[in-house]
Amino acid sequence: MMLEEKNDNLHEADGSQENETQDVSQNENPQIEEQSENNADAVEAEAETVAAENADAVEISPEELEETIAVSENQEALDAIAHSNAEESEDETLKERHEIPMQDYEAMDMESLVQELEKLVAVEKVMSVKDHVEEIKSAFLSKYNHFIEEKREEFLAENPDTTEDFHYHLPLKVKFDTLFNQYRDKKNTHFKSLQNNLKSNLDVRLAIVEELKELINPQENIKDTLKHFNELRERWKNAGPIPRDKYNHVWNNYHFHVENFYDYLHLDREARDLDFKHNLELKQKIITRVEVLVNEPDVNKAFRELQDLHKIWKEDIGPVSREHREAIWNTFSELTKKIHDKRELLFEKQRGTEQENLEKKKEIISKIEELAKEKVEAHSSWQGQIEKVEALRNEFFSTGKVPSDVNEETWSAFKNAVRDFNALKNSFYKDIKKDQQDNLNKKLALVERANALKDSEDFAATTPIMKQIQEEWKQIGHVPRKYSDSIWKDFKEACNHYFDKLHAQRNEVNSEEIEAFDKKKAYLETIKDFALTGEHKADLDAIKAHIETWKGFGKVPHARRHIEGKFNKILDALFDKLSLSKKDSEMARFNSRIDQLSSSDDTRKLENEKIFLIRKIEEVQQEIFQLENNIQFFANAKKDNPMVLEVKKNIERHKESLQMWKDKLKQIRNIKTE
Repeated sequence: MMLEEKNDNLHEADGSQENETQDVSQNENPQIEEQSENNADAVEAEAETVAAENADAVEISPEELEETIAVSENQEALDAIAHSNAEESEDETLKERHEIPMQDYEAMDMESLVQELEKLVAVEKVMSVKDHVEEIKSAFLSKYNHFIEEKREEFLAENPDTTEDFHYHLPLKVKFDTLFNQYRDKKNTHFKSLQNNLKSNLDVRLAIVEELKELINPQENIKDTLKHFNELRERWKNAGPIPRDKYNHVWNNYHFHVENFYDYLHLDREARDLDFKHNLELKQKIITRVEVLVNEPDVNKAFRELQDLHKIWKEDIGPVSREHREAIWNTFSELTKKIHDKRELLFEKQRGTEQENLEKKKEIISKIEELAKEKVEAHSSWQGQIEKVEALRNEFFSTGKVPSDVNEETWSAFKNAVRDFNALKNSFYKDIKKDQQDNLNKKLALVERANALKDSEDFAATTPIMKQIQEEWKQIGHVPRKYSDSIWKDFKEACNHYFDKLHAQRNEVNSEEIEAFDKKKAYLETIKDFALTGEHKADLDAIKAHIETWKGFGKVPHARRHIEGKFNKILDALFDKLSLSKKDSEMARFNSRIDQLSSSDDTRKLENEKIFLIRKIEEVQQEIFQLENNIQFFANAKKDNPMVLEVKKNIERHKESLQMWKDKLKQIRNIKTE
């Protein structure tokens, strides 16, 4: 049988029947074998192997096999307790880690992790937060390394030909390193102190064991021996923690020799029986408490108290009589197994949650992989893709832990998926980077043109050019982000400089125009009372003088040009009264209006007037041609034919009109060539 009862640490605290015939002198320093397999399958497999290799050996009965499996299952629970107690016996501050909740650090972002680390570093008993800090460190570095990889890829994508080394400063990482170094220094200080104490305590306990060996001496007085034995037990109790890897071995040796002392020396039977009875009562109380713990809803709390009870059973309570040893130990170990099984079920449930998290993370990775395959050809569309991946990344980080055996694999798959997406994204932006550089060159050229024109005072010629430059700027696409702000600042300053000057000049001109309006308004009142003398030349010269005076006042604001219409109405009335031919009167009016247009510097209106005159000339010429063509039908008619005479008069009127239109056109052309 693989699992011998003598290898059960706690059982040996009560002694074992196999020890009764063992010679103490030949077992001064027994080595306790460690169990290589703790499950029923291993035991059954070994039993089958032994049966196959030893055909003549006695076959293991089903009852014996079942008992072996039960012992193995109990031992698994006991080993879990022994391992935890060995660890906490080495450093008592470890016990307090159970009071500090273990958060789901995988689901936290880097800033939250640093905040949690800051809280834990402030805890005095540094080893009680050891596991928590390691979990935070693992989660933080995973996220940080992923973050830096992305920044490096972005840098290389934006600077493909660079020879510079990539550097990225994250203040949060500096804070994390500072806090972790504080924790590490505190831990190292604590560990050095602890190591010195552990070694010293181990030497003390080994020396006590050696003294126990020497107690079995028939030559000494039993009372002196018993007194010495009690002193050794007290010294053992106060000896302090020892290294965890020595814990079980040293305790087993100690109990081995304590049991020998009880079983092989001729002690006072009555005193020994009283001691056995007292120890039995204490262990029965422990069993009663464990029976309550079996029904404790908080499984972890029950397990931690069970640890303490095992430690008391082993370290504080001595053996019981042989008739109760096996029964009471079996009861204790079976109850231990029940709590251990409930704890395993809890772990199994947690593993189920971790498996669910794994499936969620696989689905997230799959979605990122799909996005990494989509061909996107527009910047706006890429922004949408980037937002989707960012949301999936946050979901991945917040999903929680996965089974530890696939953690690295899952993390690697996630990083690869994000890396593939970034590679596709960077490829797109690398292609458009050339376009952005071309756009930059175009905008730099516009900035140069704007700077060259910004001090110009030829506002009539320069203003349309500056407006055209601004329109061209709007049509040019994006430039590299690092130049965007500076180039826009330069362009804006050049444009603002020019248009500020333009507005200042216009404000000055506007004041002159308002003054001209006021003068024309006052002059309009005086000209209303002007009367003709009846002398043609004098009256015509007077009208022309009024026109020249009016023109001399200058332009009026655009919104007040209605005053020009009022002046033209007065002129029309004067020309009607003047004894002029229709042609002269019309030309006088036309010249006055053209003078006003030319003085307003509105070339567009003059150009429109010229086009109008050209069309009128074409229309009249066409009508003359048509009339002359019509008169051919009357070639044989008499000269005094009324119809012929009417057509000829009509032709003459059109020719006079044609000449007037031509004179008007000539007048405009003369203005444009002056």
